[in-house]
Amino acid sequence: MKNMLIAHSPDADDIFMYYAIKFGWITMQGVRFDNCALDIETLNVEALKGTYDITAISFALYPHIKDEYALLKTAVSFGEGYGPKLIKRKDVKLKRNFTVALSGKYTTNAMLFRIAYPQARITYMNFLEIEVAVETGRVDAGVLIHESILTFHDSLEVAREMWDVWQELAGSGLPLPLGGMALRRSLPLSKAIAYEQLLIDAVSIARTHKERLSSMLIERDLVRIDAATLERYLELYANDDSIALNDIQLRAINRLFELGYEHGFYEENIDVRDYLIPSEYGVLRRG
Repeated sequence: MKNMLIAHSPDADDIFMYYAIKFGWITMQGVRFDNCALDIETLNVEALKGTYDITAISFALYPHIKDEYALLKTAVSFGEGYGPKLIKRKDVKLKRNFTVALSGKYTTNAMLFRIAYPQARITYMNFLEIEVAVETGRVDAGVLIHESILTFHDSLEVAREMWDVWQELAGSGLPLPLGGMALRRSLPLSKAIAYEQLLIDAVSIARTHKERLSSMLIERDLVRIDAATLERYLELYANDDSIALNDIQLRAINRLFELGYEHGFYEENIDVRDYLIPSEYGVLRRG
């Protein structure tokens, strides 16, 4: 029996998309799956080291690991009119060089923020610490991600939606690419195709049985939010568009990479389609 570890973030959408495997609803013969939940920037840094075979990442990280990892077509999160939020205390007026807490150097929201606010003074911290850092005045503002975009304290207010930043930088009409999954290229192609299909099936069955799976996650204290908030959150970040990348999502990722290249974050501009797993190989081989 081969052991395969899937590294994902502890936020509710990643847990939701993974636990169809954890609960045994989706299996693969001869493979035992386990999970590792770490904050997204830790996962980004570990991906740079090549630590995990299958890992969640921020889309903005991907050009840095393209030679070692293929980008999977499933378990993806995009914003459609929403996304991370730049928040501040209601009594604070932000200056041009305001201090801000971001969830990590390689996150998508950090790259977009740095393009939009080049004079801001940035502190990086765990995403769970950002709201308190703003509340207590440790920083002037912070970019909230994951469930905190729905639950932040009423002493705080949204200074700017990162969705609006994205629309201004990228042009209107494209969803905001936030995060996805990557798989180590050194794995045999046949195995890579099988792992990707397993994850596609897991996200699909999770969506089909959303109410049952959500109840199981809440009963086992596997998520940090209540049932109503979980319902809202999953419709944002673990919806039907999370099952498999579509054409407009691919265009959005390419626009993100283009922006990163134009502003000096990447050494070259890449086309995401060149870095996906060629799943058609399995069909041709069987044919």
